[in-house]
Amino acid sequence: MQPTPLHAGHDREIESLAEFDEVVSVHGSLTRFRVQSVDLTDRTDALLSVDTSGAVFLGCPMDPRAAARVRATGALVFPPIPGLPFDPYRGVLHSPDELFASLDAGYEATPDARTYTWFQRTKADGDVFASMLRSIHDDAVSDALDELLLGTRVVGVMGGHAMARGTQAYEGAALLGRELARSGLMVATGGGPGAMEAANLGAYAAPFDDAMLTEALRLLAGAPSFNPSITDWARAAFTVRERWPAGGPSVGIPTWFYGHEPPNPFAAHIAKYFANATREDGLLARSNAGVVFLPGAAGTVQEIFDNATPNYYESHGEPTPMVLVDRAHWTERHPTWPLLQSLARERSMESRIALVDRIEDAPEALKRLGG
Repeated sequence: MQPTPLHAGHDREIESLAEFDEVVSVHGSLTRFRVQSVDLTDRTDALLSVDTSGAVFLGCPMDPRAAARVRATGALVFPPIPGLPFDPYRGVLHSPDELFASLDAGYEATPDARTYTWFQRTKADGDVFASMLRSIHDDAVSDALDELLLGTRVVGVMGGHAMARGTQAYEGAALLGRELARSGLMVATGGGPGAMEAANLGAYAAPFDDAMLTEALRLLAGAPSFNPSITDWARAAFTVRERWPAGGPSVGIPTWFYGHEPPNPFAAHIAKYFANATREDGLLARSNAGVVFLPGAAGTVQEIFDNATPNYYESHGEPTPMVLVDRAHWTERHPTWPLLQSLARERSMESRIALVDRIEDAPEALKRLGG
């Protein structure tokens, strides 16, 4: 059997025991490899025998003898940090099951909530150690996100958190997410409630028939918002996931900066950040197949122009499609469209923007703008 090749572009990173064993077996050396958050307590013999010079071990539990030996060979060992509710060295993205573990005891008991509490306690205390841990975590998340999306066509779906389950707008966003996923695109959202959750739900529902989505929408409508109870809101989502396991994949990119907004459980891969600016820029920059903007308020308006700026200057290359949904919303309630049009006039991005009345028109507009 041929060994599984390590991820292109990240061929010096080891993020699981299986990869560790493969590298030791195939290469017989760990020289200059980076091992991220892998429990190596049962790999002492390997660590005592193979060459580890120039290697870096990030948050890898190991026997003290092994740790002493790899340090002696010139490897760097960053030990696990006790007492943290998150892993700053993580090699893979978060999952809903991980972030919502212990939900049976209430949302406050979950790693997601406990991490937000830690962030609230440390974000303004001036402790360089805490700020370093946040930065390491966010960089590790970005690295894992790049690995996941390498070679993937990603479409962003942006919209407000206030869109309630049980509404026609929520259903429309779910249908949009489903159609985009079925067309072969990876749906990426801000990872929170409302329109973001609806689009991730749609991608989750992509492998199933219409009856599944209809029933899922009905079940979710029983807890229309994360207020007043995040616990009830999340439990409704997990009821859907348990009834229809193995849904389609999508990405959610939320932030603990807005920690009062929980991540939604329908994104298979959750890249949750401490730094909101890093999160927003990364989400839009990775939406290489374009972005659909559903009705929203200040946050969505900001995202429109965060996306428009690199398109205007072509700083990321050829402009990517931008589709705004709901003419009245974007020309009267929050008149963003006229300004976007004026920025785009006589520039290459002019042929890459569109305003549609109905959410049902967004996929065709996206396809048309993308050529």
